[in-house]
Amino acid sequence: MKTTTGLTVFLQQHALNYSNKALGLLCNQASVERDLVHCLRHLDRVIRGAVVRLFSPQHGFWGEKQDNMVESKNFTLEDGRQVYSLYAETRAPSTSMLEGLDAVLVDLPDVGTRVYTFAQTLALFMKKAGELSLPIIILDRPNPIGGVALEGNILDEDMYSFVGLSKVPMRHGFTLAEYALFINSALAMPCPLTVIPMWNWQRDMYFKDTALPWVLPSPNMPSPTTAHIYPGAVLFEGTNVSEGRGTTKPFHLIGAPYLDAQKLCSDLSALKLKGVAFREASFEPCFQKWASQVCYGVEIFPLDKSFKPFLTGLSILEAIIKRYPKDFKLKEPPYEYEFVRRPLDLIIGRKKVTDELLAGKSAREISQDFNYELSSFAKRRQDFLLYA
Repeated sequence: MKTTTGLTVFLQQHALNYSNKALGLLCNQASVERDLVHCLRHLDRVIRGAVVRLFSPQHGFWGEKQDNMVESKNFTLEDGRQVYSLYAETRAPSTSMLEGLDAVLVDLPDVGTRVYTFAQTLALFMKKAGELSLPIIILDRPNPIGGVALEGNILDEDMYSFVGLSKVPMRHGFTLAEYALFINSALAMPCPLTVIPMWNWQRDMYFKDTALPWVLPSPNMPSPTTAHIYPGAVLFEGTNVSEGRGTTKPFHLIGAPYLDAQKLCSDLSALKLKGVAFREASFEPCFQKWASQVCYGVEIFPLDKSFKPFLTGLSILEAIIKRYPKDFKLKEPPYEYEFVRRPLDLIIGRKKVTDELLAGKSAREISQDFNYELSSFAKRRQDFLLYA
């Protein structure tokens, strides 16, 4: 079954209704059609002159900024159109950036994980649009890790940050349009929101089932498998253990110079986690943590849809903390524009979970504590689901 994105549906059925409008466009380099041509070119072809201003999320309009906390600048395209960065001195659009627009199109690929900052960019954009009564039109795209499985705790309000602005679990199971509906319902001043759903996408589909081409949405998300691993491997951004940034397999590789790969692999195999295998691994990051130093650890191999990435990430943390209590360290701030709170607390979305891990509570026990809130969230999210 070939999935048709909201972009394609918009171009075929809705675009001409906006030919005399002044439109903004929030997108990045992965906002492409099935033919791999960028959405801006297709929009210019169908409704030439309608898109007058552009906006980009973290990593830049063309996805050129490699690392976290590396801002991108505003710039002007060769044809004179302004591109505003929403990962710079401001993460929200200003009134002047939106002045004169009749509506804003949003065509952003998401990866189904709460801490991926594109959803936060969208939330802040929608908040401002609500204040201005500016219509937002979401061109929906697949959640690459499916729309069924949920994992993790619901974000605590005292952990709101640029890696979490909505009360959802780490793996939330929303498409970006569904997420937008959820966000809008919680705003004091909701924005006028229109959703252009996909065709032929079902909740149990992973990215490989869509027959769409994968274009990396950010520099360290090179494949759909990376997206599957990410809800757990991202935890290591809050520690002194490398999550594989600076290698050709970010988030697949987890390690540090003080680890013993054979022992860690053995410890993880003994946990008998479903749907995942581990390989002893050594790697030398070219940048970021432990740059130019050999790290020892594991490579993560998801085997099937029973793989639970968040539980896996917690379990690897548990194993490292247990065996290397003196060497393991939490990363200190800053992290994604937060200069006080611990990064791992922000990523997990609950300080208590970090404290429990450090105190020796098992990842399985911690995950079981989330069952009730995940069940409640599953019922609450039904109001925002667009697909069978």
